[in-house]
Amino acid sequence: MARPVVGIIGNMYMINDEYPAHAGGSINSEAVARVADCLPLLIPADPNYMTVTELMEVCDGFMLTGGRPNVHPEEYGEEATEAYGDFDRARDSITLPLIRACVESGQPFLGVCRGFQEVNVAMGGTLFPEIRELPGRMNHRMPPDGSLEEKFALRHTVYLTEGGVFHKVFGCREVVTNTLHGQGIKTPGPRIVVEGYAADGTAEALYIDNAPGFTLSVQWHPEWNAVNDPVSRPLFEAFGEAVRRWASDDLLKELRVAKV
Repeated sequence: MARPVVGIIGNMYMINDEYPAHAGGSINSEAVARVADCLPLLIPADPNYMTVTELMEVCDGFMLTGGRPNVHPEEYGEEATEAYGDFDRARDSITLPLIRACVESGQPFLGVCRGFQEVNVAMGGTLFPEIRELPGRMNHRMPPDGSLEEKFALRHTVYLTEGGVFHKVFGCREVVTNTLHGQGIKTPGPRIVVEGYAADGTAEALYIDNAPGFTLSVQWHPEWNAVNDPVSRPLFEAFGEAVRRWASDDLLKELRVAKV
């Protein structure tokens, strides 16, 4: 039996500052294939090539990946400054309506880092341009030097809501994670439920209230060492189960997507 398909949202990059390319980290594909047990499909996130409806018809679920470019602040009513960094407006144009459509239909998605921030923005929330410049906050950015293992090393604790969704997934109220982001949630969207915080108050885990499907999203990068990590593995396993449930109910899936 064919595995369900998870669309992995890619990012636009310039190779040697001259050749445009869509790419996605191989660790995303590995986590989807080996832990979620789904077929990974890299999506070139650009509305010139596809529509949200087409994506939802082809894929059974989505992984909203991290990436260097940030969500453009115009998407949440603020002006761009140098502090906001680089942008990928094509990706914004695909992922933000895709998130809202999946929330409506119940199609599962997992948000990671930038994807976590996209979920908040798609649902009406706002972002801080630079967490480390806020009073009392730690530097959540990726270390500039060192090996990949050192950059993705576990660096802080995330404290989860007692009895919440993430508590049930992980089986504990505190998890230790990596951290490789500059931006973070400023104001949660009206339906955003934040269930995890770092010690400095930075939002780290969320889901969407009253959504019919899987909407769990995290600010860290669980795709790193997902096969072996005791936090990453149950998150991707839960995501994979949700994708398989969606894929197995073909009639209901068609009806829900048709309404979007």
